[in-house]
Amino acid sequence: MTEILERRRREKVVARLPERVEALGRALELVDGRLPAEVVEASRGVVSRAGDRLRLSPDHTIVALAGATGSGKSSLFNAIAGLDLATVGVRRPTTSTALACVWGSAGAGALLEWLGIARRHQVMRSSVLEDAEVSELQGLVLLDLPDHDSTASSHRLEVQRLVELVDLVVWVLDPQKYADSAMHDDFLRPLASHAGVMVFVLNQADQLSRPDVAACEADLRALLDGDGLGRSPVLVTSARTGLGLGRLRALLAERVLTRRSYAARVSADLAVAADALAEHTGAGEVADPDGKDVAALREGLAQAAGADGIAAAARRSYAGRSAASTGWP
Repeated sequence: MTEILERRRREKVVARLPERVEALGRALELVDGRLPAEVVEASRGVVSRAGDRLRLSPDHTIVALAGATGSGKSSLFNAIAGLDLATVGVRRPTTSTALACVWGSAGAGALLEWLGIARRHQVMRSSVLEDAEVSELQGLVLLDLPDHDSTASSHRLEVQRLVELVDLVVWVLDPQKYADSAMHDDFLRPLASHAGVMVFVLNQADQLSRPDVAACEADLRALLDGDGLGRSPVLVTSARTGLGLGRLRALLAERVLTRRSYAARVSADLAVAADALAEHTGAGEVADPDGKDVAALREGLAQAAGADGIAAAARRSYAGRSAASTGWP
């Protein structure tokens, strides 16, 4: 019963998304020129991205693997795909552009074009298998992003661009860099409102003892809670030994099956944009002004309109006409 109610709730959320996008668009028309330009433009970007995503394939869930150099992100990508697709490196960034692996190609073409993934960086999962057996990940679009800490600014910009578009972000962390302040300050804390569409993976667990793994996991959990990401799950994996890969695949399969990540992402984006507009427009009822305020307003408007001067000129004109008519005084 609980599962049925949850499914119906998600269906209602999805059904209302076009209405919310349209409402935000109308609000932007009303505040244009009245609110800071950067706030309005940022919200317009949300409306555009949300509208595009809702028009594209709802049967696919876009999941991005994001992480720092040497985190094992590409190794994890290969392990999930079951193929050696991404080049693996330890010290230097080897992922210069996003690579996509797609389970179920029907309807994915327009989605990949919207993401800006070149054809040479796309792999259709069924096209590299001899059997066309339907996978538990059918409908998954898995991206291996460039390293967010790359020395190449183009790599960092590509990560920022795609993180704004994807349905679910899986942050791949390693025991050495999981507490990196730049990552928490620049990427994670600003996305606290999107906790429901982020997952954190502590990778390379095979390099630690069991007590150290538990300590790192607890420390990471505490850091994420401090970032406002308490709802985001934390998994422990090792791409080399396969530790935790079953749990990660099960999580991805559940997100793909329920198709809830894309709706949750669009909903979170719209909420953030609406909150930004509300912050600059104020909220609540406007109190009725008292008599003194009304009198002061009337006086100010009269002065602005030059009412005193007009009244004086009218008096002079009236007196002149009266004297001419009566000959008096």
